Amino acid sequence: MPDFLLEKASGGRVAGVDEVGRGPLAGPVFAAAVVFRAGVPRALRPLIDDSKALTRAAREAAFARLLGLGSIEIGVGAASVAEIAALNILGASLLAMCRAVARLPAPPDLALIDGPVAPKLPCPARPVVAGDARSFSIAAASIVAKVLRDRAMARLAQRFPGYGWEANAGYPTQAHRDAILRLGPTRHHRMGFGLLRAFGEPTFGDPTFGDPMGG
Repeated sequence: MPDFLLEKASGGRVAGVDEVGRGPLAGPVFAAAVVFRAGVPRALRPLIDDSKALTRAAREAAFARLLGLGSIEIGVGAASVAEIAALNILGASLLAMCRAVARLPAPPDLALIDGPVAPKLPCPARPVVAGDARSFSIAAASIVAKVLRDRAMARLAQRFPGYGWEANAGYPTQAHRDAILRLGPTRHHRMGFGLLRAFGEPTFGDPTFGDPMGG
């Protein structure tokens, strides 16, 4: 289970930063930055874990509790399918992280970044391998990013039915792969990924994705 030891040892305003959506065949990559200004409330601790270790219901419950805290700062950013194609998925993930940190009220004193690579930020940044299993702030960021990306993909599923994005969030399930072969790709598919390469060069509509918080 993650804890708050890295944040305490660093002192000051420490942001945990994580991204979700590197593996899907469709949709943007999302990132979130989370600062617990007064530590993690005891009642919240059992709810926070790496988002991949939680059920959808548990993530939604933790997300609602996080939004209800008065002593938390949350920033969310995204990188579009066009940006993924232009930068590659790592570059787009780092861009989404930069945007998430930029949406905090002010740059943190330190950003703890999940993974081995840190983006260039207007503050010191420390990569933390398996950070979403070690740091409460990173784990909370993973939950925020996952919930918001899943909701965004569910909204897209209403406009592009048949691919099951409301259930698979764009990940390469067999049902999603079958739908691509049956229906063809959309402008929200990552044309450089996997079986999509067989469909040729991507064509993009609006490269933006809107407000990551759902506006």
